[in-house]
Amino acid sequence: MANPPLKGIISYPVTPFDAATGEIDLPALRGLTGDLVAAGSHAVAPLGSTGESAYLTEKEWDAVCESVLDTVAGRVPTLVGVSHWSTEGAVRRARVAARHGATAVMVLPQAYWKLTGAELLRHYSEVARATDLPMMLYNNPGTSGVDLEPETVVALARKIPNLTMVKESSGEVSRFRAIRELSDGELSVYNGSNPVALEAFRAGAVGWCTAAPCLVPQPVLALHAAAVGGHDDRADALLRDLLPFLRFIVRHGLPRTVKAGLAIRNRPAGPPRPPLLPLPQEETRQLREMLTRLLAGRLPADTA
Repeated sequence: MANPPLKGIISYPVTPFDAATGEIDLPALRGLTGDLVAAGSHAVAPLGSTGESAYLTEKEWDAVCESVLDTVAGRVPTLVGVSHWSTEGAVRRARVAARHGATAVMVLPQAYWKLTGAELLRHYSEVARATDLPMMLYNNPGTSGVDLEPETVVALARKIPNLTMVKESSGEVSRFRAIRELSDGELSVYNGSNPVALEAFRAGAVGWCTAAPCLVPQPVLALHAAAVGGHDDRADALLRDLLPFLRFIVRHGLPRTVKAGLAIRNRPAGPPRPPLLPLPQEETRQLREMLTRLLAGRLPADTA
């Protein structure tokens, strides 16, 4: 396997909105991005589903891309989600990401109609040709409605030279090994399903794409260090502690749960953008209890 440009904990920031105007809060975004880098994230990945990319105008998307990449300023690698309903839109976004210094781009097969094999190949090929950046294929059947099996992923990669990475979010750990074996180790595989993080590392994933560091960076980084360091007992114990939280933020939706958690941590990022609604009061209380435990009481006083 070639040395992948991304490894370890790849942190996904939310896109903060001003609670009064609904506009993007760029100072808050810069603050969150800086926090992720300072906490030790190995890479930062704006404009994924956590970043509510699907709900941004093109002008807003460009502003988020530029702000995050300028804030990171090359201190760690960056992975920009450039998915769009149209190939033209994804190509445009890939070029913007490249212009602002992204390390790599990520593409979800985001489409109203289920794409045929020929359509998938054309879509990914055209986005790949738009820049010379490495490209990550993002398989997330839960959000896209399209499930790309390992055989399909590897077939696409064989025809698209700079498709070198796969973010696998189906939650099926067997796919990590299958992709690596079918590609003869040429494809780097990344986990996008929080609850199977430890299993994924043990199955050969080189990175974990997650929004969890927005709220609990040190436990997440400690889990990664234990997993790659071969400290199995410590890794198992850390995952047991984290698992209720990881399942919670996935079950209740990443934008609303992460934003609720940031408010609890006194780092408000505003509400999610409609049609999404804020996390309900009871679930917010549960989240506060989890964060209090995971952060050993290092939370500001409850201002609710």
